[in-house]
Formats: sequence, structure tokens, C-alpha cells
Amino acid sequence: MARTPIPLVIDTDPGIDDALAILLALASPEVDLRLVTTVHGNVELAQTTENALRVLHLAGRSDVPVAGGARSSLVHPQLERAGHVHGAAGLGGVVLPPSPAAVDPRPAVAALAELLFLSAEPVTVAAIGPLTNIALLMSVYPDAAARIGRLVVMGGSATRGGNVTAAAEFNVWADPEAAAVVFRAGLPTVMVGLDVTLPTVLPEDGIARFAAAGPVGAQAAAVLARYLDHARSSYGTDGVVVHDALALTEAIVPGTLDVVRRDVVVDTGHGAGRGQTLVDRRTVSTAPTAISVAEGVDSAAAVEFLVSRLERLAAGLS
Repeated sequence: MARTPIPLVIDTDPGIDDALAILLALASPEVDLRLVTTVHGNVELAQTTENALRVLHLAGRSDVPVAGGARSSLVHPQLERAGHVHGAAGLGGVVLPPSPAAVDPRPAVAALAELLFLSAEPVTVAAIGPLTNIALLMSVYPDAAARIGRLVVMGGSATRGGNVTAAAEFNVWADPEAAAVVFRAGLPTVMVGLDVTLPTVLPEDGIARFAAAGPVGAQAAAVLARYLDHARSSYGTDGVVVHDALALTEAIVPGTLDVVRRDVVVDTGHGAGRGQTLVDRRTVSTAPTAISVAEGVDSAAAVEFLVSRLERLAAGLS
């Protein structure tokens, strides 16, 4: 008997790898993408929102509502965007066709709260940008936040240091106060950090596979071209590190990653460690505020999952 798809929300700041993650969710029958909420991060909020609309339209899913969220971090302004990585408009210089859909008039937090209250099944939330919207949800609508079935966060690092500073991963660094709120909330949370994303590299031959499958695959490959250049210069990899798509893979197929319950503290100070996720790896935690930290990945299997799903999506829409 076929399983009922898991209701899914993606909270995102597209962003090249965010776009890939959205396409992966749309290609996966295990989940039903009910809502996309946008947040400041890689680029400004207006652009992340427009990018989300255009990526959904590219995949023929303009019916999925997009609600705009937080324009800035909870306490201190984000010091730097990531246009040097994702391009000034966030999609690697590729201009996707505009969507016929309008932005949902509800603020992101209100839209997410309403969905959580009305859903008969537990909802998975994949948070693949700064955690500002999720922290606001917990503050403004705590009863709705408590209904989240599973929160999968792309962010942080246990052992690999940072990618925007020596200590901090970008999404946590962009709003450390929000991350601190989320990681101590006691929700069923999985932290998908650099420990598992950095080894998970989508090679050029994988990109070529879905690029050849149809126009949607070709557009996705074009968006990735700039990211490939960044990966070569920053990580020395001959392929792109699929941070957000790996988090979506865990959201789609729970148990994809090897996780361990850990106590995690976020550095919210103003020194060199700001935004660092301090993960206590001395012991498995039984504390109610502990979160599941991803510490192991079959990178080859994760990349094949991504490529085969995007290949089928592109072929089906060609």
C-alpha cells in the first residue's frame, strides 16, 4: 500500500543550492511540498522570495504558495550577503522565467503557523537558510511550533570549522541568536552541518546527466555553473557541494544520515567564534534539549539520489 506523502515546508533563502533542494523536494513522491517560506540570507529578502517563485514555476509548481519572512536577523544585522558565491540575484547569473503566481499575502510565520495548526499529519520543516523565521515562529506561535513533526536544519558544524569564518557556517553565522533559540527549543531537530555536506560533492558528470534530461535539468545545470567555479576555488573540489540538497534528502528519507544526540550551544558573542556551533561530542546526550547531529553520510548514495531524482523530474517535464 502506498504511503501518504509527508507534508513538507521549506524555509529558504535561494541561493543556488537552495534552488536545487526545492527541485529535489518537488521530484520526491515521499513528500508533499505545501509551503515555501523565504528569509534573508544569501541575498536580500525580496530577491530570495522572487527566486523561490521562479524555481517553483520552472518545475511547473506555481501552485505551491510562497510567503515572505524576515528581512533581517533577530538582533544584529547580517554583516555580509553571499552574492560573491551565488551571484548578485542569487541564482548564479541565470534569469529564470517569471512566475505567474503572486506572493502569499500572509507573513511567512503566520502562513507556517496556520499550516501547522490545520495539518492532520505531522509536518516536516526543512530550514535551509538562516533560522530567523523559525525562531520567530517559536516566539510568536509556540503552540504551532510544538506541532512540527521534524525540523531538519542545514547549518552548523561539529568538527569541520566554518565556511564563512574559521569557526562559523553561513546559515548559523547569519543569525546566531535565532539558531540559539531553535537549537535549545527541544523540538525533534536534525542538524545537517558541514561534517556531512562538505564530503557530498555533485560532480560534473552528474550535472550533465540531468542537464541532458530536459529543459528543466538544463536550467538547473546552468544555475550550478557559477557554484562549480566557487567550489573549485574555495574547497578544491571538482564538483559542487550540495549543502541544502543533502538536508532535503534527510527530510525526504529519514535515516539517510547517521545522527547522534548531542548537546549543541551556539556562540552568540562578538568575537572570532560568533556563530560557531559548539557540539559536545564527549557523550550521547539524553537531555530534552539535545538535537540529532548528522555525523555520517554515504556521499555517493546521496549524490546518486539527487541526480536520479532531478533526472526524472527533468524528463517528466520535457
